[in-house]
Amino acid sequence: MEPTPEQSPHHAYPDHWEADVVLRDGGTARIRPITTDDAERLVSFYEQVSDESKYYRFFAPYPRLSARDVHRFTHHDYVDRVGLAVTIGGEFIATVRFDRINEQGRPASAPADEAEVAFLVQDAHQGRGVASALLEHIAAVARERGIRRFAAEVLPANNKMIKVFRDAGFTQQRSFEDGSVHLTLDLEPTAESLAVQRAREQRAEARSVQRLLAPGSVAVIGVGRAPGGVGRTVLRNLLGSGFTGRTYAVNTSFDADTGTVDGVPAHRSVGEIGERVDLAVVAVPADRVPEVVADCGENGVQGLVVLSAGYAERGAEGRERQRELVRQARSYGMRTIGPNAFGLINTSGTVRLNASLAPESPKAGRIGLFTQSGAIGIALLSGLHRRGAGLSAFISAGNRADVSGNDFLQYWYEDQDTDVALLYLESLGNPRKFTRLARRTGAVKPVVVVKGARHSGSNPPGHAVPVSRIPDATVSALMRQAGVIRVDTVTEMVDVGLLLAGQPLPDGPRVAILGNSESLGLLTYDACMAEGLRPRPPRDLTTMASPQDFRHALAEALADRTCDAVIVTAIPWVGENGEAETGDGEVLAAALREAAADGPAKPVAVVHVEMGGLAQALAAATSTAAPRETRRPAGPAAAPGPPAPAPRPGEAGAPPPTAPDRGTVGPGPSAGRIPAYPAAERAVRALAEAVKYAQWRRQAASPGRVPEFLDDTIDEHGTAALIETFLGPSPDPRGRPLTHDEGRELLARYGVTVRPALPAPDPEAAVAAAAKIGYPVALKTTAPHLRHRADLGGVRLDLAGEDALRRAYDELTDLLGTPAELRPVVQAMAPRGVDTVVRASIDAAAGAVLSFGLAGAPSELLGDTAHRLVPATDRDAAELIRSIKAAPVLFGWRGSAPADTAALEELLLRVSRLVDDHPEVVSVALEPVVVATHGLTVLGASVRLAPPPARSDLGPRRLPSY
Repeated sequence: MEPTPEQSPHHAYPDHWEADVVLRDGGTARIRPITTDDAERLVSFYEQVSDESKYYRFFAPYPRLSARDVHRFTHHDYVDRVGLAVTIGGEFIATVRFDRINEQGRPASAPADEAEVAFLVQDAHQGRGVASALLEHIAAVARERGIRRFAAEVLPANNKMIKVFRDAGFTQQRSFEDGSVHLTLDLEPTAESLAVQRAREQRAEARSVQRLLAPGSVAVIGVGRAPGGVGRTVLRNLLGSGFTGRTYAVNTSFDADTGTVDGVPAHRSVGEIGERVDLAVVAVPADRVPEVVADCGENGVQGLVVLSAGYAERGAEGRERQRELVRQARSYGMRTIGPNAFGLINTSGTVRLNASLAPESPKAGRIGLFTQSGAIGIALLSGLHRRGAGLSAFISAGNRADVSGNDFLQYWYEDQDTDVALLYLESLGNPRKFTRLARRTGAVKPVVVVKGARHSGSNPPGHAVPVSRIPDATVSALMRQAGVIRVDTVTEMVDVGLLLAGQPLPDGPRVAILGNSESLGLLTYDACMAEGLRPRPPRDLTTMASPQDFRHALAEALADRTCDAVIVTAIPWVGENGEAETGDGEVLAAALREAAADGPAKPVAVVHVEMGGLAQALAAATSTAAPRETRRPAGPAAAPGPPAPAPRPGEAGAPPPTAPDRGTVGPGPSAGRIPAYPAAERAVRALAEAVKYAQWRRQAASPGRVPEFLDDTIDEHGTAALIETFLGPSPDPRGRPLTHDEGRELLARYGVTVRPALPAPDPEAAVAAAAKIGYPVALKTTAPHLRHRADLGGVRLDLAGEDALRRAYDELTDLLGTPAELRPVVQAMAPRGVDTVVRASIDAAAGAVLSFGLAGAPSELLGDTAHRLVPATDRDAAELIRSIKAAPVLFGWRGSAPADTAALEELLLRVSRLVDDHPEVVSVALEPVVVATHGLTVLGASVRLAPPPARSDLGPRRLPSY
């Protein structure tokens, strides 16, 4: 909405304050600044507020607003006087306003940093979390305008409003004065306020997904009069799944006397139905979708599944059509799956929803599946079905213009019907949020991801989201840090998902291998070694082994305290006539299930070759599966599972969602299912992923901490002032690199000392510089094409005197070019050590990333660099150093002296703290960092500053707008 001429031009309408939010009940609403055009909306809104709510707002009977009130509440300067409104369907449902005041409580302007705030919410929308969302947004607006505190007067009987302030998590003071409660809120975000905000975001977004997955009624819009077509197909699938709610068919072309279609009531519009519709499946041409959305919104539909194509996948015009679809749907409080979606499925017995193009619903199971591709969704459904796996829910979101994988992570976090979350993603709309949600969800259940479009450098058609410029290897490392199980193919995703859904997590990497084929056992052993597992020598039961021999061997392996997991290999028996006998697969499966059910809780996987019926029999749920409470633990020698997570932030003492007991087999549909694989490599890869995930879970139970550095080596405020000086009053949006001296000065304020390098434009200057520094010295070039390339001969070390320095200078200029081209410098020698590189950079999509590796061309060519998200914890820093392949060089490889890794970890943490405290520092590169036996030396540094990029994961909660 544009400002009117009456508004001051130097306080233009702040459109960046506009936001779509998800409310507590899962519906959406829009928050925006109030303008002078809103007079009629304000009056209409006020008329629908009860007398009691008006009394609480004005402390007196106030039946109607005067013309003066309306003018006051719709005219703002957006600096000292600000009003925000919450709208649904274009009409106000709530307002909030602040007025800047001085110490005497009178109207004021900056530098006064306190404001009086007041809310009013329509009674029909109270209890939906409207005021809490408004408080987050008005507080962010106030901070932007230099206001640090809110003051509010609340009547003691207005318990709802008092609770809104009390539960916000801000530091606050309360007093009772003149018959009212006086509240003062410090608007500086706190750990508690951020935790409260994220807990509310989780509950709201999870509820919005639940409304889509568990509707009480569904209308399929675009059902054809004749059999066939997308709409009729969805209706048939919906009926075939046994949906427990009410179903309606809608098409504007139906005749007035069309009573039913396929046995369900037929109507020409949603408005004609006359009953509440919770979910609408839209299967009409794209140009007719807006009228359908309006029909749904005006008649109270809660959510949409838009199967229609013709949106962002068709180019710029379609992308704008897609944005308008989302804006329109959200304006009515509806969330949208799609457009260009394949649909969604919920296998719960209380719902049985198949609102998709899949002809058959998968059977019920413990796996949740989200995909951004209909074709991949079909393939995954088929693959899981063949392997006997069931699903709790399936979502194929198409262009995912609104509801995304992040929303379903919010839902699955506490969904008791889902033990494993599988996601096929082609783009990440908000990578920061994704890693945060994945880390939290991964603490209670596994999250397995396949990332498509990894190397294209652009998003797939239809996905209008920011493009990340960081390499795919970096994305993978950051996912691992968040506990995400990143696999390369959908086949691997199914393999890993089956193991995690049906088997307990391993306590370690020790693997027992047993079977009736020595060769297959050796292949399995080799695969385990390649994946970093610790296999025991395979136990060969010989080809004459019976199912009971398998049972006894498996029971012994499970009881062995030196074993964490078991892989069983099986080939067909060979009869006396030399022909393979495959008919005993069912018998072998029963024997293996019995041994697994009676033994300690350890994962079991089967590798089979042409064993008829074995895989199907292992996948079948049977009564031989032991209930959760009867499955014996592995014993005292086994590492215990991680403790339950802390109470959910914002709800003191509230229990978290119950984490599946991954040390036991659950009682759900997956219980007793042993995954079977047609190749040893696939089984071992799945087990290796489970081992790594289990290790991450144990570590996540006691996360590291971000050091405070309480000494005086960090000057946060001084650094901020220095950055402001370097950027200047009108900074270039592209930023600027700092000079060597500027970079040294900036880094020094965070305790990072860079050894000075003196320019040597000629031999005499080099000699003078060496005399100033003191011998021995190093002479090196700083030209971009030679920088950090000692292999090209641009560095001369240990120059002990003037003669050696002059010879080195002549050699450099004779070999590589003129001094003007080489830009030589003289630097004091550092103690001998390992040359390393420390970098930090900000990616527009992924956020701030801290990187580490050894210096030199080999490490760069091999991509031997580790990455972690900022802010890094002490554990992150330790893992960063140890996770590169060349890490042994730092720890005394081949008899060398170990490097001072403690000093290196501290340096990493200081760089992390710098870029986290100051987002204007968009790039830092320290190269080389020479790590000696005691201490380290930073010999080179480059720093780049730029105006801070927008952070999509900070500030008040809001839905993304692409």
